[in-house]
Amino acid sequence: MTKTGTLTFFCGKMGAGKSTKSKEFASENNAVLLSEDEWLSILYPQQILSFDAYMQYSARLRPLIKLHVQKILSTGTHVVLDFPANTVKQRAWFKSIAKEIGAHHQLIYLEVSDEHCIKHIAKRRLEQPQRSAFDTEEMFRHVSKYFEIPIESEQLTTLVIGDEKHPKGLKGIDE
Repeated sequence: MTKTGTLTFFCGKMGAGKSTKSKEFASENNAVLLSEDEWLSILYPQQILSFDAYMQYSARLRPLIKLHVQKILSTGTHVVLDFPANTVKQRAWFKSIAKEIGAHHQLIYLEVSDEHCIKHIAKRRLEQPQRSAFDTEEMFRHVSKYFEIPIESEQLTTLVIGDEKHPKGLKGIDE
């Protein structure tokens, strides 16, 4: 029987650094990285101009992503999903992807201050002008209303990283 890979996913407010950390983590752990932003921009170019549009198009990806990720995990390959796991419902979906095929999962929670996130969003807006309409402090405040801190009852394998209160760096999948 083939050992399944581990599914790693990230939680953190908009601008916390989820995409940056997911790229680093995938590279350091020889994992396949799948980015929601990449999929959405390729499949729905110029169509996501509001939070509601994002929610609509993001939901369309889920059935395909689930099947695709399960097939990759079944080969023994690790997968890092750069998709937000910022609500209990989203995290339950990620966990179910792994659980249904007997794979392990790991949630990495980036616990950083709102000030850090807002500064990062402003920097990203300058570096990626195509995101300037969406990457605003107003959108940060709107999206943050939906953010739910991971809790123990979710029974997730969780690593918390962030500012001085938490250890820096990421543990590898096989550690």
